[in-house]
Amino acid sequence: MQKAVAGSRMALDILTLYLVASLVAALLGGMLLFFWRHERIAALGWWGAAYLLGGASIAIWALAGASLPRWTELALTMCGFVACGMVWNAARVFHGRRTIWPGILAGAALWSVAGLLLPDTSKLRVVAGAAIVAAYAAATAAALWSERRKAMQSRWPAIAIPAMHGLALMLPILLGDFVLGDDAALSSRSGWVSAFAIELVLYAVGTVFIVFLLVSERVVTAHKTAASIDPLTGLFNRRGFAELTSRMIEREDLVARPVTVLLFDIDHFKAVNDTFGHAAGDEILKLFGTVLVHTLRITDIVGRIGGEEFAAMLPCGVEEAVVAAERVRATFANAGVQIDGIPAATSVSIGVAGRAPGMDVNALLAVADRALYRAKREGRNRVEVAPAEPSSPGQQQLQTAQAAVRQPTVVHQFDKLSA
Repeated sequence: MQKAVAGSRMALDILTLYLVASLVAALLGGMLLFFWRHERIAALGWWGAAYLLGGASIAIWALAGASLPRWTELALTMCGFVACGMVWNAARVFHGRRTIWPGILAGAALWSVAGLLLPDTSKLRVVAGAAIVAAYAAATAAALWSERRKAMQSRWPAIAIPAMHGLALMLPILLGDFVLGDDAALSSRSGWVSAFAIELVLYAVGTVFIVFLLVSERVVTAHKTAASIDPLTGLFNRRGFAELTSRMIEREDLVARPVTVLLFDIDHFKAVNDTFGHAAGDEILKLFGTVLVHTLRITDIVGRIGGEEFAAMLPCGVEEAVVAAERVRATFANAGVQIDGIPAATSVSIGVAGRAPGMDVNALLAVADRALYRAKREGRNRVEVAPAEPSSPGQQQLQTAQAAVRQPTVVHQFDKLSA
């Protein structure tokens, strides 16, 4: 009698654990769907629907238990496997990949075959079910691992949690608890079943926590990128250009390699705006941005730092940078632009400045700016090289001060144009 009471208590405890797991899954699924409706991130919708489907199938299975017909139990288990496939698909969709319906339904299809061919008490059914869920967990981790090029701080926990979930499922099999034990069914292994129910709750909560970390990091990254990009040309703005060029200077200093700045100013740009309108002027700006991207190297940093003023930093010496500047000038001059059937002259003046040791970005831009204005005075549509600058601390402070005096005007022009 005592044994029967203890067995009933254990069964009740396991039932309670599974009901708690299903309730947690349903609540988390509802929360994910709520955020999906507001944020319109497709992966959140997949995750939320997977949690609701999985939670509902667990709850029905736990409450009905042995009273369910065989086909109903089989269908509920297949729903659980579909939910696992949806979690895997959500990880793919989150990183911009397409939905693979055969992959989502593959686990359920395999289980239906196993359910028809194997008896209920077969240990192979246990192995097959655990293997399918573990395979989906491993696939989810792999989908996140394939995005290792993305520097996201929450990537490692996002990989570790589904991997640990798969290991928790396969651990009893690896230890031989089911394979080498007696012929009792999975439900009699109360220790493993209880542990798995607890792990299921932790996995559900942990996964949602990671989901929100991933989403928040993506949002922050998107805002940082937007703050560093010029919306018209798609190039870096002054802020983004300054940040990246500072890193380039630090990197090139470590190996004692030269750095050169090119400063561009589109000639007679105000006349283009006055004659053809600001929409035509915007097209000229976008055209020049395209010329820079396709003419310079991928290792060069290019930005729009003012209204019609652009800059590029090249990890090379002045001689090589002058060749690149001439290539940009010639390409833009020969663009053959026509506005409403009227040919529009396109030319650019370019100032080139090589960096002296210890010179910062603002000081280097100030030197290139003087060369640029000399190109303007000498007739435009030309490249002028700044003479070598002394690198004494006093001279650098003067150059930085000159750049700081001029910077507000440039930023104001940019802000006015963007508005």
